[in-house]
Amino acid sequence: MCGIAGSYLWPDGGPLTDRVTQIIAHRGPDATGRYSHPAGDGQVHFGHTRLSIIDLSETGAQPMVADGLALTYNGEIYNAPELRAELESAGVRFRGTSDTEVLLRAWRRWGTDCLPRLRGMFAFAVFDERTGELTLARDQLGIKPLYLLRRGGGLVFASELKALASELGGSLHIDDAALVASLLYYWVPDSRCAFAEAEKLPPGSWLRLRPDGSAQRGTYFSLRAVADAAEAETAAHGTGDVDLAAVVAESTRAHLLADVPVATFLSGGLDSSYLTALAARQRPGISAYTIGFRAEDARFEAMPDDLRYARQVAARFGVDLHEIEIAPDVLDLLPRMTYHLDEPIGDPAAINTYLICTAAREAGVKVMLSGMGADELFGGYRKHRANLLARRYQRLPAALRRPVAATVDRLPVATAHRGYRSVRFAKRFLSFADLPEETAFRRSYTLYDRAELIRLLHPDLASTVDDVLTEHADTYHDTGLRDVVNRMCLADARMFLPGLNLGYTDRSSMAASTEVRVPFVDVEVVKAAFRIPGREKIAGGQGKLALKRAASGVLPPEIVYRPKGLFSAPLRAWMSRDLAPLVQEVIHDGALVSSGFLRRDALRRLAAEDASGREDRAKHLWHVLTLEYWYRAATKAGAGQERAA
Repeated sequence: MCGIAGSYLWPDGGPLTDRVTQIIAHRGPDATGRYSHPAGDGQVHFGHTRLSIIDLSETGAQPMVADGLALTYNGEIYNAPELRAELESAGVRFRGTSDTEVLLRAWRRWGTDCLPRLRGMFAFAVFDERTGELTLARDQLGIKPLYLLRRGGGLVFASELKALASELGGSLHIDDAALVASLLYYWVPDSRCAFAEAEKLPPGSWLRLRPDGSAQRGTYFSLRAVADAAEAETAAHGTGDVDLAAVVAESTRAHLLADVPVATFLSGGLDSSYLTALAARQRPGISAYTIGFRAEDARFEAMPDDLRYARQVAARFGVDLHEIEIAPDVLDLLPRMTYHLDEPIGDPAAINTYLICTAAREAGVKVMLSGMGADELFGGYRKHRANLLARRYQRLPAALRRPVAATVDRLPVATAHRGYRSVRFAKRFLSFADLPEETAFRRSYTLYDRAELIRLLHPDLASTVDDVLTEHADTYHDTGLRDVVNRMCLADARMFLPGLNLGYTDRSSMAASTEVRVPFVDVEVVKAAFRIPGREKIAGGQGKLALKRAASGVLPPEIVYRPKGLFSAPLRAWMSRDLAPLVQEVIHDGALVSSGFLRRDALRRLAAEDASGREDRAKHLWHVLTLEYWYRAATKAGAGQERAA
């Protein structure tokens, strides 16, 4: 795992690449490397910061140059041993044992045709000294990030947006549409970028630039195509040949490939417990890290006690469990996390990830396994079950629905000393239960409906709101799937997973110089997941049923079928105590209000509703704070504030 940066046919690209590489040094504190070469009428420059995981010797150093190619690469190729054996049988000779060299040799032999063969997480740039061409590529599912900025025939790229913004901020403009999208979702979707001039290379794609300034794009993997083909296969042949337990076990085994210690996240929930148990079979005595919250915070948030489940799993499988109490100085952590997250992300789980990875790194652990992705692929979120329930709810007569909605609306979500989780869930459900499928699904996990979002923003941004909503609708409907559960899973895998969960996991873990691997977000697991019909994922009020059945051969029933916990944080407690003064400061004197982007009266209303306990606006306000800090930093760096939407 590493940080990569570079420039191609860019004025003063060498010094720029050096500065950008320094900014992402936290991604790879073990070593740095540099490469330069003529390219057409200009030059190409690569920078690299290394986190040594496989082949710790100099033969694994980057940028790697061989066979007339130069490579700077961030990630892990889990089927590198198999690819290496295939290449060796064809006469290819290797200097070391790194997956970097396997990738380089595979590229020389197969070019872009090697990309579908790769099983792993990756973002890389490869320069061909013979042709002068530069190619960028990103993994199938968007696990690893790659930001780029093009001008004329030139390009700069980096693993993190902050590195480009820090050096080019004076020539960048904030993209209001991206910020509007972040308010809606509490993250910037992978299809957008917080700066109008920058972009993210889409998952499953590559971009090639030539010395004459021309460019070519290609797609080698499509989630939609995989899901559609899987449903067709299931319709023709059923799901009898899908051995999910074997697929997950094999993926977990592959993800343990490393020459350094590997540990796991262990929340005590199904996904992390399953992976930890499988990993412990391969590596007895493996370490795991779990979190807990101060009793008063957990009580106010009405959070379940997950620690006892984590302890039970650790004891059963001989895991060395490390417990971390989450009681951070949020006033100090908030601006630091906003910086590391690159774009406005309002999920406080990023703090949990950062603190766990920091503790693991201090204990000498560089690699951790996470259960992320299972909920998206197997229908594990509450929103999935809630949307199925909404379809039934809509069949009730309106005369019954109206009084229920009115009664729930009058209930408080919290008092001064206690939160009411069930009331929050009920209010959330009723906010979308009467809506059409796509709108209901969007509303079930976003923060505002159209009218609320428009009231919050500058009047000129109303059309931008409609553009953002249309983008969600277009993505949701861009499928031939007939299965409603798998339609939701596909939308999550295309938007929610890369835009939020994989995004904050990469940035939070790499801020602590730690690599997080996600065995559920694996091409073979994805293919198996979409072979499973929705009725086998959600049934009888249970989500992730297919995965639970697979895990039943490893885990005890009390872990497999326990109520789902949340990898989150006690936001309401933080808002009512630590962050209340900051919320008022942002409302009265914040940069977002002063610029006209957000309306002061709308923010006051959100804060008042939350403070009174009438509505749960903690997530809304937390994201406003993250957006405020991001906006301050962006404008301070010289980014233009003109409407670029």
